[in-house]
Amino acid sequence: MASLDELLVGAIQTMSPRPADDASQAAKKAYSESLSAKLAMAFAEHLRNCGLEDARPAPPGVLGGSGVERRVSGGIGAKKVDVTWATPESGLILAISIKTINSRDQRTGNFQKNLINRRGDMLMEAVTLHRRFPYAVLCGIMFLDIAATSDGTSRRQSTFINAHTRLKLFTGRNDPAGRDEQFERLYLATFDAANLSGPFQFFAVGDPTIRISTVTMTTELLDLVAIRNSDLYSLIDNRLIRQR
Repeated sequence: MASLDELLVGAIQTMSPRPADDASQAAKKAYSESLSAKLAMAFAEHLRNCGLEDARPAPPGVLGGSGVERRVSGGIGAKKVDVTWATPESGLILAISIKTINSRDQRTGNFQKNLINRRGDMLMEAVTLHRRFPYAVLCGIMFLDIAATSDGTSRRQSTFINAHTRLKLFTGRNDPAGRDEQFERLYLATFDAANLSGPFQFFAVGDPTIRISTVTMTTELLDLVAIRNSDLYSLIDNRLIRQR
């Protein structure tokens, strides 16, 4: 059974080359959406391997029919969510929002331009989902080209460091009665977007100096799911097991 790291590397290796920095915004947007979709498929497959059998998205036939991303009714409207696990009895239990920043801004030469917009998109997802499903565990992951760790100047920090600073307020929602716009967990991930290769490096938002493993990241999320649904599920050996 492939690890999450292997699934992620396999996903990006199916991508076409990244558009040039001077490519049209439409081309860049289409590329980012395609990359997000492939990363979402990798995460959902890993969740299914961890016992979340109905996690979406999935290839055709895996879930007995269409396995496309789920459109979830939220507190302020329906929203398509990248990765979801939901059940008829509980509704939405776990969701992962994936955002990518792959291209340098042609004028500034850094990756900063879309950071605030991506943050705004993620926070709107958190609000609309938490208002309807306050007990849902929401995770946000922002993927950056590894070059975003070194695009700083004497006047500004790198995009990677700025992302930690600008997202830190919106992570760590450990109480279901907490702020709607907060995520239970937010992570930053770096990889070589230019050459479509790993390794992927993950960091908990707020701590740019310590890399965390994908096993740690997944365990944190599933442990929160088990805590909030303790009458129904237990986490045993990194697998979510239905209580009998």
